[in-house]
Amino acid sequence: MGRKNNTNVSDFILMGLTDSVEMRLVLFSLFLLIYLVTVLGNAGMILLIRLDLQLHTPMYFFLSHLSFLDLSYSTVITPKTLENLLTSNKYISFGGCFTQMYFFVFLAATECLLLSSMAYDRYVAICNPLQYPVVMSMTLCRSFITGSYMIGFIDSFVNVLCVNRLHFCDSNVVHHFFCDITPILVLSCTDTHDVEIIVFILAGSTLMVSLITISVSYASILSTILKISSTLGKQKAFSTCASHLLGVSIFYGTIIFTYLKPSKSYSLGKDQVASVFYTIVIPMLNPLIYSLRNKDVKNAVIRVTQKRHSMRHLR
Repeated sequence: MGRKNNTNVSDFILMGLTDSVEMRLVLFSLFLLIYLVTVLGNAGMILLIRLDLQLHTPMYFFLSHLSFLDLSYSTVITPKTLENLLTSNKYISFGGCFTQMYFFVFLAATECLLLSSMAYDRYVAICNPLQYPVVMSMTLCRSFITGSYMIGFIDSFVNVLCVNRLHFCDSNVVHHFFCDITPILVLSCTDTHDVEIIVFILAGSTLMVSLITISVSYASILSTILKISSTLGKQKAFSTCASHLLGVSIFYGTIIFTYLKPSKSYSLGKDQVASVFYTIVIPMLNPLIYSLRNKDVKNAVIRVTQKRHSMRHLR
């Protein structure tokens, strides 16, 4: 399957997660179920937030975009993964590989910045509740969203442009289940040192800016919560932030483990497991994390259901 010539490869072979037929069928069933839950959960959150006027707040404005990003980058990765698990055709074209890489990096980088915007929103809501309606105006919220998408676009464009300029002439076998930057860099028959530095700086900058924003926001939130004398007030404040903090911890933990290290330290087994979490599992978990413990979402479901039920009776 490897190519031993001096020309660039025209396609890649995604080796996937396992060669075992039985294990591939198990993973196909599991990933298909996860993907269906991901689509239903995130699409449901977007629809619910649009339909219920009481959810037209900055927090749920950000949450609707988080659902969109999760749905999008899961769709960029999972369908091709399911195809490779079910069939023997593991080929992906050169252009298709870099298109997948571009959209994945773009959506993941945008999500990092969106999560920091959500942390700032919670900081203002808890630490400066009286100023919240003024500070978190829809103009500021739209600016945060626009900035997140623009930085994600630039980050991805530069990353993929740098990797695309490399030569791939020794092998076209990608030891991964999707076209991620690190396993593609390993295949290059030219020096990747400069590209690795650029990728590390871009990924590190995006992660550090968002992590610093999240850390400072939640340090301030924790300090404010500890000053609350009422036990019920503390519980309510902690409950408001717990779901966001849980989602952030899982997402950033796997991202940092995978990307903030040299490509030479790439570990097939460990990196693939981490990749499964942030590409397939986390997009499913986010709508569950943000909805199961959220009374506003539960009440919105009841209101929307009752409204649709009433409309049917009127007909």
